[in-house]
Amino acid sequence: MKYVLVTGGVVSGLGKGVTASSIGVVLKACGLRVTSIKIDPYLNIDAGTMSPFEHGEVFVLDDGGEVDLDLGNYERFLDLKLTRDNNITTGKIYQSVLEKERQGDYLGKTVQVVPHITDAIKNWIETVSIIPVDGKEGPADVCVIELGGTVGDIESMPFIEALRQLLFSVGQNNFCLIHVSLIPVLGVVGEQKTKPTQHSVRELRALGLTPHFLACRSAEPLFESTRQKLSQFCHVPVGNILNIHDVPNIWHIPLLLRNQNAHDAILRHLELFSVAKTPNLEEWTGRAEIFDSLTNSVRIAMVGKYVGMADSYLSVVKSLLHACIASSLKPAIDWIAASDLEDESAKSTPEAHATAWRTLRNAACVLVPGGFGDRGVKGMILAAKYARENKVPYLGICLGMQISVIEIARNVLGLERANSTEFDDRTPDPVVIFMPEGSKTHMGSTMRLGSRKTLVQTPDCITAKLYHNSEYVDERHRHRYEVNPDMVSILEESGLKFVGKDETGKRMEILELKDHPFYVGVQFHPEYKSRPGRPSPLFLGFILAAIGKLEPYLQNPRNGRL
Repeated sequence: MKYVLVTGGVVSGLGKGVTASSIGVVLKACGLRVTSIKIDPYLNIDAGTMSPFEHGEVFVLDDGGEVDLDLGNYERFLDLKLTRDNNITTGKIYQSVLEKERQGDYLGKTVQVVPHITDAIKNWIETVSIIPVDGKEGPADVCVIELGGTVGDIESMPFIEALRQLLFSVGQNNFCLIHVSLIPVLGVVGEQKTKPTQHSVRELRALGLTPHFLACRSAEPLFESTRQKLSQFCHVPVGNILNIHDVPNIWHIPLLLRNQNAHDAILRHLELFSVAKTPNLEEWTGRAEIFDSLTNSVRIAMVGKYVGMADSYLSVVKSLLHACIASSLKPAIDWIAASDLEDESAKSTPEAHATAWRTLRNAACVLVPGGFGDRGVKGMILAAKYARENKVPYLGICLGMQISVIEIARNVLGLERANSTEFDDRTPDPVVIFMPEGSKTHMGSTMRLGSRKTLVQTPDCITAKLYHNSEYVDERHRHRYEVNPDMVSILEESGLKFVGKDETGKRMEILELKDHPFYVGVQFHPEYKSRPGRPSPLFLGFILAAIGKLEPYLQNPRNGRL
């Protein structure tokens, strides 16, 4: 196994995940099989209990793993199906070591960070790296590892040491270290400053790792003098200093690396040059150029709880992008804080209230994504009501589906106190309830998670047609609450139709509203399986409905493209 390690320095949020993914894309384009591992040094077992405001979205894998959003980047860029073990956390490592200690596996030895924790990290990497994740048999050729955080973080130290030991054991020609660092420009001077990168590399070398490549993040392309200075003070050949400057869209980054011959240098270092071929990135080039050339856009109202941080809905945003590109459009997402639509905000923040409603009314379609807790629920219900009454295309995902059920129960069926027991456990009309097998005492990994089949009940519904008349839909879930099966017959009296159910027939998975151009709610998360070349069918249908082209597409679908 060949390893490519991507580390980061100076500041967080430089785009290590996109850089690691792009390196994987270029190596895959050279004919190599690629897998990836993300190391998150935090103590949480997984990302499932962390706030979207603090850490961005929680990405869900086929096996139900709740992981860092960077694994979503890996899956989208590399078209892989990763497992929960492809995300390593300090919590997972310590948990596995302590379980062994309790079982007496260490034969009375004193359990220490070195060698027990570091050995566990190495073993985990070496075991997971050979698991095929691309649908083929046998291990991949290259494993791209991203170390989260920045070099020097105290929680990263065991991982740095373990990776140093891994380098020593596999040898220099099987291990390539790429360090991502910031090259800032001081506004007054206008000079590209290399000192932060110098300090970051010095810190890394002090810990026993010397970078073979520098991936320099900057607003503008690096000057040749900057490259020379970095080479001199960081002991990295000029040809191995890669510049990832700002680009119109992230699909340009693999092309940027290819144009700098990053693949040649990496392949030579890993002694893979003889078995690789010239990278074929025609599809990537076409996609990047198409996006840059698009002029028409579609306004999408995103009504959610975490709109202050776009990464909270990263997969939804990417899915909208994939669907819009397939429709020859640019997405124009209008972020609306659900609480700003509520009547209370008209009194407390009248300007925000007026702006939110003006934005909603100007949108071509309305999307209510997933979330937890009761903040903003009233605003989401108002958005769903607006979309239903005004025939505006609506897509409700997870909580968004539950919101549409509550809204119809209240405003069409006249059940004024209809609610979810998540928001009101004393509601006389609980249209959404806690799942019977759920845990109310433990939060981590206790939801309905991962890929599960949804059986289509009505062949002539919009969803069935979007999924090419498949008898079932296989999408990923992440929820604790569900539509109350005892209320289904009452709800369907309103014109609502549950067109998708789970294999037991008791869980409502997809709803549609008749006499509406596109009103769809899904309990699963279709955004997790959307890919740049294969947009999610539901997102594509949503966008096509917004521009009045859904019906022609349903009569003659063409593999997700217009």
